Amino acid sequence: MAIRKKSNKNPPLLSHEFLLQNHADIVSCLAMLFLLGLMFEVTAKGAIIFVALQYNVTRPATEEQATESASLYHYGIKDLATVLFYMLVAIIIHAIIQEYVLDKINRRMHFSKTKHSKFNESGQLSAFYLFACVWGTFILISENYISDPTILWRAYPHNLMTFQTKFFYISQLAYWLHAFPELYFQKTKKEDIPRQLVYIGLYLFHIAGAYLLNLNHLGLVLLVLHYFVEFLFHISRLFYFSDEKYQKGFSLWAVLFVLGRLLTLILSVLTVGFGLARAENQKLDFSTGNFNVLAVRIAVLASICITQAFMMWKFINFQLRRWREHSAFQAPPVKRKPAVTKGRSTRKGTENGVNGTVTSNGADSPRNRKEKSS
Repeated sequence: MAIRKKSNKNPPLLSHEFLLQNHADIVSCLAMLFLLGLMFEVTAKGAIIFVALQYNVTRPATEEQATESASLYHYGIKDLATVLFYMLVAIIIHAIIQEYVLDKINRRMHFSKTKHSKFNESGQLSAFYLFACVWGTFILISENYISDPTILWRAYPHNLMTFQTKFFYISQLAYWLHAFPELYFQKTKKEDIPRQLVYIGLYLFHIAGAYLLNLNHLGLVLLVLHYFVEFLFHISRLFYFSDEKYQKGFSLWAVLFVLGRLLTLILSVLTVGFGLARAENQKLDFSTGNFNVLAVRIAVLASICITQAFMMWKFINFQLRRWREHSAFQAPPVKRKPAVTKGRSTRKGTENGVNGTVTSNGADSPRNRKEKSS
């Protein structure tokens, strides 16, 4: 599958230029190897670890809940292989969106280099946030998160997940891990790399933390809330690049951003500080996945609060910068009167011409002719 258009020149194999031009094709071939491995009995057992979700547990049917048995999942070390495969899939999808959507818009709009990179970033993230937000909302509705908020802490540990929930977390980890090689493939500027690494690391830290500590119910709700706010920001920035007078989206995003941070803190304190703190089983047990102890609860709340404070600090700086730019744009230009200086040095500079050089007019001035006649 050809994703990138090839140039006329053929760079050396495995060179820097070759990897940048053909990285999507290389990744596609790697992903196809795993899929082809499913077709042969010798390699099927190894390939299925990368493609399919692992650690399936079948719960027998009960008279109260359902007439059919339910398939649930827990996590384990084999999930790393599954994350690796779907990270390759994320790189392929990233290249398809870039080649067939964003690059075509960039050629029509003729953006500058700075706007070009920001447009690509917002285009990729807005597509991901929209997809993840819709998918997460579907899970919340289907599993009755909205109708029963106590499900966030009731019956902890939540060490068994439905197929949709586990696949959602595997996809999130795969997407944010794929962002590391994309820094190289997209030729990210050196000054932008630290900022990218910080927010990629924050995503991986919190998603992996919720997944490993069996706080997947709380993590799912907070991710959907956060993704919705971030989607609104990036889609507003896309409209801003097409029309710089467009500011309504940023105003709505600013309000929802603050509300999102407050709601995140409220749900976190309610779940971890009150719900889990009042649970009967508060013993650390790795076999059952129970991490409901005081030290873990404090660490979880501290990490969430510090992250929200960091995001608010970045938000305030962003708003102040926009306010200064808007004020500078609206302020009328101040007309300055030309300063007239008097003194001996000025007369001397006038007589000697420009920058102290003697001109023909200065040499033939009336004062010099008088001195010559005398």
